[in-house]
Amino acid sequence: MRVQVGDVRLFFETYGAEWVLDGDRMRRRPVVLALHGGPGTDATGLRCALAPLAGTQTIKLVMARLADADPPRYASYRLGVPYADGTRQACDVCLDGPEPWGWAMEVKMLRIMGDKGKLNDNMVMHILSPYPAHRSALTDCTKLVASQLGTHKAILIYGYDYPGWPMDPAIEAFQVLASQQVLLADSAMASLDGLIHPVHRRGRVFGWQIQPLDD
Repeated sequence: MRVQVGDVRLFFETYGAEWVLDGDRMRRRPVVLALHGGPGTDATGLRCALAPLAGTQTIKLVMARLADADPPRYASYRLGVPYADGTRQACDVCLDGPEPWGWAMEVKMLRIMGDKGKLNDNMVMHILSPYPAHRSALTDCTKLVASQLGTHKAILIYGYDYPGWPMDPAIEAFQVLASQQVLLADSAMASLDGLIHPVHRRGRVFGWQIQPLDD
């Protein structure tokens, strides 16, 4: 996409829904603009680094609504709980606290299309990359089982289906690769149909409890 600002033409991409449901009304979310180094600069690295922020805001929204709907079950949660391994990385959601947490859960978004229907070629990397620096769903599995967080551990992937671009191939590939490193125990799936966004109209949520292979 592009926008004209005076004599300057800027190309940009968007991540995350502009409007979100807030009670019985729609609320417009704030926008963060990130500029890359200029003409001819490859912005792929910046795009990959900032795209997960949209997922972080989604987690905050969902957990706040769950806590309001069922306080006894979801009120004792915390987002961004640090791993005790000397790094700056943090677990997305810990439930049933305080420490020791009952559940430690990592969450990843699989959104092949942008808000305007443009293909996002790098999104699958956030699910399947074997490199820890990419912080994919795959490497989250091994990071979780090696950590001391949570009596139980889980990985959750949510995303959207599009004509010709369903979630299934990426989810199936994740299961094959992850099962070589951890035990994918109990699993669950929920569908989200009839969504109001013009591009992201149908979604699904996949979740697995994960355990070490030798359990």
